[in-house]
Amino acid sequence: MAGEDPSVSGVSGRYATALFELARDEKSLDAVKADLDRFEAVLAESSDLKRLVRSPVFSAEAQSKALAAVLDHAGISGISANFLKVLTANRRLFAVSDVIRAFRALVAKFKGEATADITVAEHLSEKNIDALKSALKSVTGKDVALNVKVDPSIIGGLVVKLGSRMVDSSVRTKLNSIKHAMKEAG
Repeated sequence: MAGEDPSVSGVSGRYATALFELARDEKSLDAVKADLDRFEAVLAESSDLKRLVRSPVFSAEAQSKALAAVLDHAGISGISANFLKVLTANRRLFAVSDVIRAFRALVAKFKGEATADITVAEHLSEKNIDALKSALKSVTGKDVALNVKVDPSIIGGLVVKLGSRMVDSSVRTKLNSIKHAMKEAG
């Protein structure tokens, strides 16, 4: 399965595929996905945890102890916790974000969903997220899972990447287009 989808290749793809197959066989895909989403949220909020995950300076033992505390605090257990511990023991914790992304892609493919990467200038309300999902569903004919990233540098609007298609309606891009047009006219 990993070989069919270029978004799930390499080390992260192999780990994500192993986790996906285990979670599918145990009929716990949704629970594992929810745990990984929770871990990624904790990771996004903590610069200390990001440093622990990315830095090769920390020993596997130090990473394991810290990870155990984070998992307990976040309420992550079972397959997800064991998987994250295996990543740590194998010195692959630095790839956890890529593994989570690849796992989501595998789950979406399994469920017949499409995954869209959305970049916005500020956090979206649930109402806006639902409207965006329904608009993308009308285009693709599939349920669409959203990976939303906040990037204030786009000023406003949004950038949508869905498969090989990309729509950039950000204010930054529009301003750049106007700037280039004015340079050519001048």
